[in-house]
Amino acid sequence: MRLHEIATSRAGDKGDTAQIAVIARAPQHYPLLVERLTAERVAAAFAGVTRGTVTRHEAAGLAALVFLLEGALGGGVSISLASDPHGKSLSSLMLSIEI
Repeated sequence: MRLHEIATSRAGDKGDTAQIAVIARAPQHYPLLVERLTAERVAAAFAGVTRGTVTRHEAAGLAALVFLLEGALGGGVSISLASDPHGKSLSSLMLSIEI
Protein backbone atom coordinates (compact mmCIF):
# COMPACT_ATOMS: atom_id res chain seq x y z
CA MET A 1 0.00 0.00 0.00
CA ARG A 2 1.02 3.58 -0.47
CA LEU A 3 1.51 5.79 2.56
CA HIS A 4 -1.38 8.10 1.58
CA GLU A 5 -3.83 5.27 2.36
CA ILE A 6 -3.11 5.42 6.10
CA ALA A 7 -1.53 8.85 6.65
CA THR A 8 -1.59 12.50 5.76
CA SER A 9 1.31 14.93 5.75
CA ARG A 10 2.32 18.54 6.22
CA ALA A 11 5.50 20.21 5.00
CA GLY A 12 7.38 23.26 6.15
CA ASP A 13 10.81 24.80 5.72
CA LYS A 14 13.64 26.36 7.63
CA GLY A 15 16.48 27.60 5.47
CA ASP A 16 17.57 24.77 3.20
CA THR A 17 15.90 22.10 5.37
CA ALA A 18 12.47 20.69 4.59
CA GLN A 19 10.39 19.41 7.48
CA ILE A 20 7.69 16.86 6.66
CA ALA A 21 5.30 15.51 9.27
CA VAL A 22 3.55 12.24 8.49
CA ILE A 23 0.41 11.82 10.61
CA ALA A 24 -1.45 8.52 10.94
CA ARG A 25 -5.11 8.80 9.90
CA ALA A 26 -5.99 6.46 12.80
CA PRO A 27 -4.00 5.71 15.97
CA GLN A 28 -3.75 2.01 15.11
CA HIS A 29 -1.73 2.91 12.00
CA TYR A 30 1.02 4.66 13.94
CA PRO A 31 2.98 1.49 14.87
CA LEU A 32 3.10 0.56 11.17
CA LEU A 33 4.53 4.00 10.36
CA VAL A 34 7.17 3.63 13.07
CA GLU A 35 8.13 0.18 11.79
CA ARG A 36 8.23 0.84 8.06
CA LEU A 37 8.84 4.53 7.49
CA THR A 38 12.49 4.75 8.49
CA ALA A 39 14.85 7.63 7.85
CA GLU A 40 16.73 5.37 5.42
CA ARG A 41 13.58 4.60 3.46
CA VAL A 42 12.67 8.28 3.22
CA ALA A 43 16.25 9.17 2.21
CA ALA A 44 16.05 6.63 -0.61
CA ALA A 45 12.71 8.03 -1.80
CA PHE A 46 14.10 11.58 -1.77
CA ALA A 47 17.54 10.73 -3.17
CA GLY A 48 17.01 12.99 -6.18
CA VAL A 49 15.74 15.86 -4.03
CA THR A 50 17.85 16.14 -0.91
CA ARG A 51 21.63 16.56 -0.77
CA GLY A 52 21.97 16.11 2.99
CA THR A 53 20.94 13.80 5.75
CA VAL A 54 17.42 12.71 6.62
CA THR A 55 16.54 12.40 10.29
CA ARG A 56 13.35 11.11 11.89
CA HIS A 57 11.71 12.24 15.11
CA GLU A 58 8.76 10.45 16.70
CA ALA A 59 5.78 12.37 18.03
CA ALA A 60 3.87 9.43 19.51
CA GLY A 61 1.32 11.65 21.28
CA LEU A 62 0.28 12.97 17.88
CA ALA A 63 0.65 9.60 16.09
CA ALA A 64 3.13 11.34 13.81
CA LEU A 65 6.67 11.08 12.51
CA VAL A 66 8.62 14.23 11.62
CA PHE A 67 11.38 14.06 9.02
CA LEU A 68 14.05 16.70 8.47
CA LEU A 69 15.54 16.66 4.98
CA GLU A 70 18.71 18.75 4.89
CA GLY A 71 19.74 20.31 1.61
CA ALA A 72 16.33 19.75 0.02
CA LEU A 73 15.30 23.31 -0.87
CA GLY A 74 17.90 24.53 -3.34
CA GLY A 75 19.71 26.66 -0.80
CA GLY A 76 16.62 28.07 0.91
CA VAL A 77 13.59 30.12 0.00
CA SER A 78 15.33 33.43 -0.54
CA ILE A 79 17.93 32.09 -2.99
CA SER A 80 16.28 29.06 -4.58
CA LEU A 81 15.18 29.13 -8.22
CA ALA A 82 12.89 26.14 -7.63
CA SER A 83 9.22 26.55 -8.51
CA ASP A 84 8.37 25.34 -4.98
CA PRO A 85 11.09 26.87 -2.78
CA HIS A 86 9.11 26.17 0.42
CA GLY A 87 8.94 22.43 -0.38
CA LYS A 88 5.18 22.12 0.12
CA SER A 89 4.91 19.62 -2.73
CA LEU A 90 7.39 17.33 -0.97
CA SER A 91 4.56 16.08 1.28
CA SER A 92 2.90 14.62 -1.82
CA LEU A 93 6.09 12.81 -2.75
CA MET A 94 6.29 11.49 0.83
CA LEU A 95 2.76 10.09 0.65
CA SER A 96 3.59 8.20 -2.54
CA ILE A 97 6.09 5.96 -0.69
CA GLU A 98 5.07 2.32 -0.70
CA ILE A 99 5.10 0.72 2.75
